[in-house]
Amino acid sequence: MEALDAPRRLLLVHAHPDDETIGSGATMARYASSGAHVALVTCTRGERGEVVEPSLVHLEGDGPALAEHRTQELATAMEALGVEDHRFLDDAPLHGEQPADTARVRYEDSGMAWGPGRVAVAAPDTGESAFARADLDEAAARLAGVLRAVRPQVLVTYEPGGGYGHPDHVRAHDVAVRAVELAEDPGAASVAGTEPWSVAKVYENVVPRSQLPETFPLGEGDQLPSMVVDDDEVTAVVEAPEQLEAKVAALRAHRSQVRVRGAEFLVAHDLWQPVWTTEAYRLVRGVPAPAGEREDGREGDLFAGLDTPGASHHPIP
Repeated sequence: MEALDAPRRLLLVHAHPDDETIGSGATMARYASSGAHVALVTCTRGERGEVVEPSLVHLEGDGPALAEHRTQELATAMEALGVEDHRFLDDAPLHGEQPADTARVRYEDSGMAWGPGRVAVAAPDTGESAFARADLDEAAARLAGVLRAVRPQVLVTYEPGGGYGHPDHVRAHDVAVRAVELAEDPGAASVAGTEPWSVAKVYENVVPRSQLPETFPLGEGDQLPSMVVDDDEVTAVVEAPEQLEAKVAALRAHRSQVRVRGAEFLVAHDLWQPVWTTEAYRLVRGVPAPAGEREDGREGDLFAGLDTPGASHHPIP
């Protein structure tokens, strides 16, 4: 009910702890600081991720211990960003599901490997409880129940390729898209909550091609990550330079998998990158606000147009 007291409600769907901060941390902090209700749903606990902090390397390979540690890191990161509503997807019940049955559900990090061109592929030893193997409609129904409870006007997730191919990112995108459909379907019997909800705008995290050299230093033979799109596909750009300190603090909280020095961060392979406070999005559901909000014609606010009476909630073509 506290969420519904906020006129603006944003919900983000991410696969692992740290994904949210890297891709949307400045956006989350900007809206949280302005009084919007910001909710994060994380699909796994990062059980199989790489550990980059030497003092924590003993956790790598110990799934339960690493999951517990990264759960705490995520809580600290959300405190830094000012986000008070965070949930794990497998904690969300289906309609009529008993608490004990919900507690037995676990979506685990699927792991990954690098394929040709440095595109992520499924790990060869992905387990049965891996999120990438989760039943799409069941996982989406759990998320749809959260959508009905939070009632966000805006949802943010990955583009269909999962950023760079990670199978959990791809599954998170698919689950988010299906959940939006189920949340507004009054006949979706497995979805918790009796009142259907229609999400007005769905955005995907993307990177404009013009920012490629700064954002993704590519090696010889590397393919472009799927999140890199032509500049004319970018619908919205959230600029939040005032949230640099908050985003840096959140990245530092994820110390098992992120290294930070000044206003740069590193996740792997010694590729230091600037901490971005300008984050780009592609609208895939809803109607973009009229051009003119920014000089380049893009939206500067993910809620743009939604305060206009009669604003459409229907998908864009």
